[in-house]
Amino acid sequence: MRWRPTTVLLLTALWLPAWPASAQQYEIDLSQIDTTAVLSSGGDVLRRAAPEAIDGLFQAVLHASREPGEARALCDLFEPDAARDLAAFQRTVDRLGPASRNRFANAFTQVALTGLQGPPQAFDPAAAQQVLRAAAVTATLLHDGFMLGLTSTGTDEASRAGRCRAFRQMVDVLKDQPQTQRVLATRWLLAEGLTLVADGQPAAR
Repeated sequence: MRWRPTTVLLLTALWLPAWPASAQQYEIDLSQIDTTAVLSSGGDVLRRAAPEAIDGLFQAVLHASREPGEARALCDLFEPDAARDLAAFQRTVDRLGPASRNRFANAFTQVALTGLQGPPQAFDPAAAQQVLRAAAVTATLLHDGFMLGLTSTGTDEASRAGRCRAFRQMVDVLKDQPQTQRVLATRWLLAEGLTLVADGQPAAR
């Protein structure tokens, strides 16, 4: 793959937030990333990204989900009908605070590097759903109203708030799972959002 300096500059502009000169800047090495390839195949990049890179993205989601002011931005991203390519993530990151932006910027760099250069990663949708269903059972035991929020389908504010609360609770449960299971669950959530977690039906492909 040929790295183009002009696309590196474009990607630098894309990933770095527009902070004032006096604010903190992120020092991330993006010199090996082909912007055109990332933007034209964001979904494929996510599917090819190494497990460690996907887990780094999960950890960034976990930390941001603990901040009430940031959680809603993430929840909007994981709505069943939301776009979840790299550009959509960038729009979400723009709504987060400095610490979360830094975590996501570093995580995205690793996702992009490994996703552009690596082979397709093995992924078992049924196993991913099993991990998520087990996490849902645990969250149901720990949190009143979890399943009601998870399975809500309305577009009103109450339904969206319920799904958001359930998403945060599920992510908190997933953090205690082995990395292999976290990665399976994260790949599913990146593709499908909160869709089909509770009913266990296969996703349409």
